[in-house]
Amino acid sequence: MTSVSIRKLGVSFGHLSVLSDLDLDVEEGEFIVLLGPSGCGKSTLLNAVAGLLDIDAGQVWIDGKNVTWEEPKDRGIGMVFQSYALYPRMTVKGNLTFGLQVARVAKDEIERRVARVAALLQIEPLLNRRPSELSGGQRQRVAIGRALVREADVFLFDEPLSNLDAKLRTELRVELKKLHMKLGSTMIYVTHDQIEALTLADRVAVMHGGVIQQLATPKEIYQRPLNRFVAGFVGSPAMNFISGELRVNSDPLLVCADGVAINLTGYKFAQPPVSGRKAVVGIRPEQIHIGEKLEASTALPLELALVEPMGADSLLWGSIGAESVSIRVGPDDTHRIGEKVDVYFQPSMASVFDAESGDRL
Repeated sequence: MTSVSIRKLGVSFGHLSVLSDLDLDVEEGEFIVLLGPSGCGKSTLLNAVAGLLDIDAGQVWIDGKNVTWEEPKDRGIGMVFQSYALYPRMTVKGNLTFGLQVARVAKDEIERRVARVAALLQIEPLLNRRPSELSGGQRQRVAIGRALVREADVFLFDEPLSNLDAKLRTELRVELKKLHMKLGSTMIYVTHDQIEALTLADRVAVMHGGVIQQLATPKEIYQRPLNRFVAGFVGSPAMNFISGELRVNSDPLLVCADGVAINLTGYKFAQPPVSGRKAVVGIRPEQIHIGEKLEASTALPLELALVEPMGADSLLWGSIGAESVSIRVGPDDTHRIGEKVDVYFQPSMASVFDAESGDRL
């Protein structure tokens, strides 16, 4: 197993700086997911590790070796792209073996590797077919297999499931997780899909504007986001945000524009809260409860504007003051549009951010 270290990395395209002074350490055997919206720099970072573009500053280390100026073929990596990029006139086996043949790998060794990867990905019956005879999911398995036969030190995935339909994405996501568990290889995976990130990763690096906003386990990213961007980007539906001003007397309160005062007793502030500071309280939809009084919670009046059945649960939409909020409830809960209810949440489970900087308080 191999570690990857990126130190003070800088990448520019003309006058546009995409990455600047970026550091990232990937441990041996770790599955790291680079998550963020389009244009955040995640694919640029992956391509810099792969050696597919020139960097302006910094270094890339793989397995303790500085590979900053090494050719991609000499970095010990296997890469899977969003596009399958299979040779249409070759069979599946031909696609798997072509790179090994070019590298003059012994014939017996090629057969061993292909047999192992075909069994691992369950594509043995497909070896004599051409790409045109395969489904999208089967083609992506072959593309992954082509990387695996190299027996690389590090595997890089650039949104490999984005061209598949929802059902196939779910199936291959499970297969990728199993694959990592079997191989124990170091993997770096790029996606804008937060579900992929939360289910696949050992750690998630949330990126925005070429900067890693937070690097942590999926659980910590979801439950304790470091800033409002991470909080709003991760979660479906997104975290609810309620703006106001902090008042600190015996208990910390967030006083909203409509006069509603939200009790924040139990929330662990990093620093003692300051009265008069503009702040935003973030609450996940599943953390809001209807008619269920919780310890140190405040009754917040809400009028339901929309009921959205989701199958396994339902989403209720309404507003608290001028703020739109969503609430996740069980599938058997019965509510109607226009219904007025009191809702509660536990402050210790919420997130509070500075209104100006967006940083967690």
